[in-house]
Parts: sequence; structure tokens; C-alpha cells
Amino acid sequence: MNVEEIREYAIQKPDVTEGFPFGDSVVVFKINNKVFLLLPLDTEELQFNVKCNPEYAVELREEYPDSVLPGFHMNKKHWNTVVSNGRLTRKQLLQFIDDSYNLVKPPKSPRGGL
Repeated sequence: MNVEEIREYAIQKPDVTEGFPFGDSVVVFKINNKVFLLLPLDTEELQFNVKCNPEYAVELREEYPDSVLPGFHMNKKHWNTVVSNGRLTRKQLLQFIDDSYNLVKPPKSPRGGL
């Protein structure tokens, strides 16, 4: 995968916005003004930060120590840096983005109210 494929995948999700709040070198994707994906543009290897359930984050880091790292410049309990170095499949990379998006998106409100 490359930066443009990650960007296209993330931006097509409902209600997603993108911006550059930290300068031109990192694309930040949000839903409901909450970050779910940070995509650096200036790294040698493709990598990105995603939000993750804390217990699952630790499991992933243990299972893929060369590819899933504590979130760079992020709360390491809730964020992972995922390195696309050939050890993870495309499906896995996209699943990490999906999981992050689903953790951050607001829950659907019940129909009909009270």
C-alpha cells in the first residue's frame, strides 16, 4: 500500500474530514472532530497512527513487534503506530483503520427518542 491508497480508503468513510493541523508533513483524518488516523508523508516506510482498544493494542505489539509499535507522539495506551513493512497484509492494515474509525465515531442515536 502507499500513502494515496490509505488516504483514499480513509476519506471515503462517512463523515470523515482531513486536514493538516500539524503542518504539511502529516495528514490527519477525523470523524466528528475526533482524530482516528494520522498519516505522515515524510517517512521512509509507510506508517500511520491509529486508535486501538488498549488490551488489543498490547496484543498486536506482542504479535507483530516489527510492525505495530506504541503510538509515536501519541498516548501509547490508546494509539499504535503501524508500519507497512510487508509483514502485515493489506487486509490487516485496512482493518486497523476500520477499528480506529469505529472506536471514534459517535454511536447511532436510538430512533424515536423516549
